[in-house]
Amino acid sequence: MKYARLMSIALVCLGLSGCLAVVAGGAAAGGYMVGKDERSAGQIATDARISSAVKTALIREEDVKARNINVDTMNNHVTLNGHVSSTGEETLAVKIAKSVKDVNGVTSKLEVIPVEVEERD
Repeated sequence: MKYARLMSIALVCLGLSGCLAVVAGGAAAGGYMVGKDERSAGQIATDARISSAVKTALIREEDVKARNINVDTMNNHVTLNGHVSSTGEETLAVKIAKSVKDVNGVTSKLEVIPVEVEERD
């Protein structure tokens, strides 16, 4: 009973600060993911951390256009989707993903689309 009262007060305070929708929506989305996924909540959190770490590492590499690469992780296995401008960029993106802690495999579904060099008059 005490816990319910404390939670009610916390929710009212959050509602007054305008954060209730964010907190409630985030919890609902997180609950949906856990309910629809065969992975444990801990594994989902680990996979999210890995995806974030891979994306951050790609962003830090100036020879990779990270905005064109989507990172998905399932059971510590990373899949890279999107497009790159060369096979060298693809190789580098895969190497970076493999270097992230707890990654136990990487699949590249990256499409190589060479950037056309504009002719100058």
